[in-house]
This record gives sequence, C-alpha cells and structure tokens, in this order.
Amino acid sequence: MDMQEKIPLLAIAGPTASGKTKLAVELAKAFDGEVISADSMQVYRGMAIGTAQPTLEEMEGIPHHLIGFLDPDEAFSVAQYVELARAKIREVHNRGKLPILAGGTGLYLSSVVDNIDFHEIKSDPDLRRELEARAREEGGEALLRELASFDPELAAALHPNNLGRILRAIEVYRLTGKPMSLHQEESRQKPGNYALCYLGLCYDNRQKLYDRINLRVDLMVEAGLLQEAEDLFRSRFAGTARQAIGYKELEGYFSGGTPLEDCLEAIKLGSRRYAKRQLTWFRRDGRIHWIAVDRFPSWREVLEEAQNTLVKSGILCYTK
Repeated sequence: MDMQEKIPLLAIAGPTASGKTKLAVELAKAFDGEVISADSMQVYRGMAIGTAQPTLEEMEGIPHHLIGFLDPDEAFSVAQYVELARAKIREVHNRGKLPILAGGTGLYLSSVVDNIDFHEIKSDPDLRRELEARAREEGGEALLRELASFDPELAAALHPNNLGRILRAIEVYRLTGKPMSLHQEESRQKPGNYALCYLGLCYDNRQKLYDRINLRVDLMVEAGLLQEAEDLFRSRFAGTARQAIGYKELEGYFSGGTPLEDCLEAIKLGSRRYAKRQLTWFRRDGRIHWIAVDRFPSWREVLEEAQNTLVKSGILCYTK
C-alpha cells in the first residue's frame, strides 16, 4: 500500500489499571479522535462494571466503539474482532477523525496493527472436535503446557481459562507446522495498512500498579459488581464471558461455599497475574513507545509526553 494511502492509527497498550482509557480520551479530545476498544471482555453487555467499561462520564463525549454489543453467551473470535475493528477504523478515518485503538488484549491489538489474515488458515472441524474433547478431559492447564512446548511466547500471555485462543493456537500449529507467534511475526514484516503510532503505559514500580489494581477491584464492588455478577449467573452466562476475571471468582460466593473476602482477594490476585501476562505480551513489540507513568510528577506531564510522541510520529499528516 502506498504511504499516502495509509490510514493513521494511534494504538494504546498496557496492563489493566494503567490508565489507557483516560489517555485515549484525552488524546481523542486533543486530536479529534474516536476510541475503538481492544478488550476481549468489554465486548459483552451486562458486564460494564467487572470489565471496566468506560462510563459516559469517563468518555467525556468521545465516541467509543466495540463496547457492550454482544450478549454474554455469544461466541466471539479474534477473527471476528479484527474484521469489525478494521471496518471501524476505516469508518472513523473516513469521517476525518483519528482512530485510536486502545485496550489490554494483546492478541486483538497485534492482530489489527499487523494485518494478520485469519482467513488464510482455515479451521479443521475434525481437529477442532478432537481438541475440544481433550479440553473437557484434560483441562486448560494441560493444553496450555502443550502450547508452551512449541510456542512459549504466546503461552506466557494466555490464561488457562482462555481455552478458545489456546485451542486455536494449537490448531494453527498442527495445521501449518508453525506457531501462531511466528505467523504474527511474518505478518509484521509485510507492508501494513496503517501509519502507526504505538504507545504503551506502564509503571516502573510494579507495586504501584498492583495497588491501583487492588483499588480498582474495591471500587468495582462499591459500584455494584456483586449485583452485576449475580444477575449474570442467574441468566445466560456461558463460554468465554463466564471466564472473565471478576466473575468466575465470585461463583463460589453465590453458591455459598466461599467467603466474599476470599473471592475478592482471588479477583485481585487474578488481575495482578493478568497484568504480568499483558506486559509479557507487549514487551516483545519493539514498536511500542513506553511511558512509565510513575516517572512523571503528574498526569499532565504523562499526557504531554504522549502528545509529543504522537506529533513526532508523523501519522497526523495522513489525517483527512
């Protein structure tokens, strides 16, 4: 694709509770943008609190896309997300706005910015059934260990409960003889569709991030997480959505077997471990310009660093 035809794209990555939503909104206000979510759990409706979907107040009038549009029992693949996200990016660009892709699901972000074509590798129904049967018998931990034996890079970023992506990664390897991470790396070498500026938020002091995560869980409880989770467990709540951190840990509480305090500690622990996996995934991408939030005296300086990086990237020259 000719450089003049490229679509400008600002991508914002980082672990949970690092401030991605706030940064995306501030940059959208400053550069006339719209936000496209790259979060695999924020796609579900009825899960606003537990998945930290931005509130209307937090959006500050900035349009947000691909949030809360699926029922919790609906299946949703990375390939489906990529198709929707690419269409939304082009739509935002065609309106003369800056598309801002922001979220913490590394596979969603990399699949969009690296132009990975999931349709090139067709699914094999027989192999898929075999893997699904093994998942029921052996569990996610065993399959994740198998994945780690030939694709440790991807396995380090996935949770054992993320069976859909584990199975797909094993399937791709069995069908092609190459790990998913290698397919992604090969896609990254090809000319892309976007003039990309890639920002990442992090904390030099990991404990500061963990404190933010713990506080966020407490605030979710205050905002009504328990009622939201109870409503979901009483309704159609299955598949990937049911495995979301913040919900699966509460199942024992609602069944009467686990004290609430233990469940909340499990949510905090699960969220901290997820943050580590997110950082493992994102750190492998040398294109990301990392901004360590705790190096700056205030959020204003963080925002200025992000704005300066965006301007220097040159992608704004491609805005309509």
